[in-house]
Amino acid sequence: MNKSDSGCGEAHSYTLKQLGWTEEHTQAFLKYTGPYVPGRVVCRQKTVWDVFIDGGSVTAGISGALRKVGRFPAVGDFIVLLHQPEAGSSTIVDILPQKSVFTRGASGKEGTEQVIAANIDIVFIVTAAGHDLNARRIERYLTIAHASGAKPVIVINKSDLADDPAVLTDEIIPVASGIPVIPVSAISGYGISRLEPFLTFGTTIVLIGSSGVGKSTLINRLLDRPVQETSIIRDYDGKGRHTTTVRQLFVMKSGALMIDNPGLREVGIGTASAGIAETFPDMLKLATRCRFSDCQHEQEPGCAVLEAVRNGTLSLSRLENYHRLVRELTFEHEKAEIGLVRSERKRWKEITKFAKEIKKGKGDF
Repeated sequence: MNKSDSGCGEAHSYTLKQLGWTEEHTQAFLKYTGPYVPGRVVCRQKTVWDVFIDGGSVTAGISGALRKVGRFPAVGDFIVLLHQPEAGSSTIVDILPQKSVFTRGASGKEGTEQVIAANIDIVFIVTAAGHDLNARRIERYLTIAHASGAKPVIVINKSDLADDPAVLTDEIIPVASGIPVIPVSAISGYGISRLEPFLTFGTTIVLIGSSGVGKSTLINRLLDRPVQETSIIRDYDGKGRHTTTVRQLFVMKSGALMIDNPGLREVGIGTASAGIAETFPDMLKLATRCRFSDCQHEQEPGCAVLEAVRNGTLSLSRLENYHRLVRELTFEHEKAEIGLVRSERKRWKEITKFAKEIKKGKGDF
């Protein structure tokens, strides 16, 4: 495969630097010589990937070696291509080190996680006025955003539907813990200018949120051109169908890079334990005053967290969601450990089988 023909990779003249390439990437690429070129994954279409390279784009498959070990590039990944345009062939042979990875728990899998985007700097957590505005869901998004290593920003779209947009932010600020909360309207343009400080040259932003919150409309507004299809949401529950079907990276006029995502129906937090502390800093601060260092904040005597709930300085719903997320994390870690044990058992079974075949071969010889 050579020139991009899957529908994601658009004709462009961007340099690698405009695509977010850094000196760290240059150093990681030094070991490659010959017909190898670096690039950045723009989107995935089933079994092929659209990749922006210096001054152009190609569609590529991945090498058998990557496929065998289960390493599949994510949108935003910087990769190494075995690029042979004269033969009409481009193959991804390596994934360069990632500075951040945004993942969510994959439903029904043993401790596995789905990579949503890589090498991101900022996560726009997009919600909307109305049915979708849910503080508990925001806490869940914040947990996986913090764990990714990127900085979260909460964007409340469709704020023009509210009589007073300030009321929307008042509802979310208590769980935001200092994270910016910005009400906007992708339709009217209200509040869009407040997002501009985050859209700087070389910065990669990923948008996440439920279906129907207006991510595609927001992308179109920020890019000042219609690049994503939009749809009308249902009145009775505020939900919409998936208009975005693939993850895709866009380059903005400011030089920022933005990754759009299909709406997330389920937000599994996987093994994102690193994000709990930053999502619930108020509770962790209170926990330092608990009588017992291993206090679980359930019914222990001298628990400063429970005391804060009793005196009204901490909401019961926030504590309950904290417990819910901690239980889910514990369960996911246990699943991951079971998955590792089974994987290791399978690996040793294959090694033993291979050893027996070698031994049998020697005997036959």
